Amino acid sequence: MARHLKERTAGTSPVGPTRAQLRKPVERALVEGHPWIWRDALAPFDARAGDVVTVLDRRGAVLAKGIADDGPIAVRVFAVQVLDGDGALDAALFRTRIESAATLRRRVVPPDTTAYRLLHGEGDRLPGVVCDVYGEHAVLAFDGQGASAWRDVVVDGLRPVLDGLGVTSLLLRIGRGDRRAVTAAYGEVPGDPIEVRERGMRLLVDLVHGQKTGLFLDHRESRRRVREIAGGLRVANLYAYTGGFSVAAGLGGATRVTTVDVAPPAIELARATWMRNELDAERHHAVVADVPKWLGAARVRGDRYGLVIADPPSFAPSETTLPAALDSYRALHAASLALVEPGGIYLAASCSSHVTMAAFEDTLRAGARQAKRVLQVLSRTGAPEDHPRLLGFPEGDYLKVLLTRVV
Repeated sequence: MARHLKERTAGTSPVGPTRAQLRKPVERALVEGHPWIWRDALAPFDARAGDVVTVLDRRGAVLAKGIADDGPIAVRVFAVQVLDGDGALDAALFRTRIESAATLRRRVVPPDTTAYRLLHGEGDRLPGVVCDVYGEHAVLAFDGQGASAWRDVVVDGLRPVLDGLGVTSLLLRIGRGDRRAVTAAYGEVPGDPIEVRERGMRLLVDLVHGQKTGLFLDHRESRRRVREIAGGLRVANLYAYTGGFSVAAGLGGATRVTTVDVAPPAIELARATWMRNELDAERHHAVVADVPKWLGAARVRGDRYGLVIADPPSFAPSETTLPAALDSYRALHAASLALVEPGGIYLAASCSSHVTMAAFEDTLRAGARQAKRVLQVLSRTGAPEDHPRLLGFPEGDYLKVLLTRVV
C-alpha cells in the first residue's frame, strides 16, 4: 500500500523521529553527500511532511537522518551517521549550518556587493532552504512542505546572523506562479523596487513581484565577464529579465545594447536600472517581445552583433520535458548565432538541472552547425561560490554557462 504523507501546517513544531528503511542500494550515494531519497528507494512508511525520519540501510542499521517531504523526494537528508555522528536533527543543527554558511559568504562574496545567496539549500546541507540577501532585506524561500514545516526554526536561526549583516527585514516567499505571496517574517515588505550593488553595479530589484527571490544572483560572475569583454561591441541581451547583463555591457563600454524580454514590467525595470547607472539612454534599446519572434525579425533585417547573450528560463522543468528542451536549445543557438558577426561572442546559458553540461554543449554544437558557424570555447562555468554544490550531488550543478567566439 502506498505510504501517505499527511500535510503539516507550516511553522508548527516538527515531531519524530519515525523510521524508514532503504529498499534500493543508495547507501553509497548518501554517504557521499547526496541529500535526496526518492520515494521508490524506501519501503513504505508513515510520516507527516516535516517529521524527522531516521533512515535505515538495507540491513536495518541506522544510516542517516532527514526530514519527510510530500513530493517525489520522500526524505531530504540532513545528517549521515558516518559523517555527522548520531546527533539530533534539531534547531541546534540548523543554527550550526546557518552559521557555517554565513562564514563561507564572508570569505567569497566580492567587494561592493550587497546582493548574494546566504543559504543555498542542498549545497549548504540545508535541503529545501534558500535565503538571499538584498541589502537591508533578505528573502527566505522553501522547496517542499518538509522544509517549510521548519520555518520558525529557520527564522530563529537566521535572525542573529542577519542582524549581524545589517538586515532589518526578512521576507517569506510562499507558493509559485499566480499563487505566490510575499509576507514579512519580521520588518517591512518594501512597496517599491530597491537598489542593491553587484561589484559596484547598481541593480534595481522587485522583491515582491520579481522572479526567483528577486534577481538571478547566480549569474553574478557571468555579468562580470560581460562587463570585461563588451567594450566597443554591439550587444543583444535575450530573455533579459531586468537587464543585469545589459547594464554590465553598458558599463563595460558597449556601443549599443538591445534588451529583449516578453514581460513589460521586466523591461520597465531594465530601463530604470540602465538610467540608475547613469548610462546614456541613446545606447540602450529595450524591447518587449517574444525572443524567437524577435530573433526571426532581426535575421530578416540583417542585424549583426558583436556579443549575443541567451539566458532563457528553464526549458526542462522535469525529466519528461528533456527531449523537447534539447530541441529548443538547438533552435535558440542556431537563431542566436545567425546574428553574431565573425569574431563575435556568444554567451549561452541553461538553468535546467536536467540538462547536463555535456548535453548542453551538444545542443550548442548542433546549433552552430545549423547556423554554419565554427566556435571557440572560451570558458565553461556555472554558479559562483555563494551557490556551493556538493560533490556527491551532481543535480546541484544546475547552471551551465558557455562563453564562445565565432571564428
